[in-house]
Amino acid sequence: MRLTDAEAFILPKLRSELSDTLYYHSLHHTLDVMESVIRIAGAEGISDSETLTLLRTGALFHDTGFLFTYQGHENESCRLARELLPGFGYSMPQIDTICGMIEATKIPQNPKNKLEEIICDADLDYLGRDDFEAIAGCLYRELKARDRVADERAWNAIQIKFLENHRYRTPTGRALRQPGKLIHLQKLRDTMT
Repeated sequence: MRLTDAEAFILPKLRSELSDTLYYHSLHHTLDVMESVIRIAGAEGISDSETLTLLRTGALFHDTGFLFTYQGHENESCRLARELLPGFGYSMPQIDTICGMIEATKIPQNPKNKLEEIICDADLDYLGRDDFEAIAGCLYRELKARDRVADERAWNAIQIKFLENHRYRTPTGRALRQPGKLIHLQKLRDTMT
């Protein structure tokens, strides 16, 4: 698996071809998830290089479908992974694992194994972080640009419901991000009173 070569191909493509109105699903988000999967995997005791490469590749490709479509982007992300990764030395079983991770990030998340749990927690890591409000603001702008949310009050209601229904899947996610997520949830509830 030549992850460095895959990154050298995909990252510039994301930088130059993603829509300017993808304020949340941007190159920055992809890089954030790539970093988060490695951090979570390490905390979960995963250290073998093949597994770490699969996780990082899953994170690299998980939102590449936004190059082609907004709705159902996970299917396009997996299609692109299946098209490109053999050229970077990935086997079909490895690509199947990567596509499983990509599909697991679809909302509502439905991970079926440890790697899928890790990428799901990495994808929504921001929910419990100090930069939650800034990142959530980017998602609001992105949805507003697509007429998918009416105003900030409606957005806050959506966020409250999402945070209430979301759960971190790994012990690391629960320990590191659940307390912050609950604080953000309460702040959002307070805005609605």
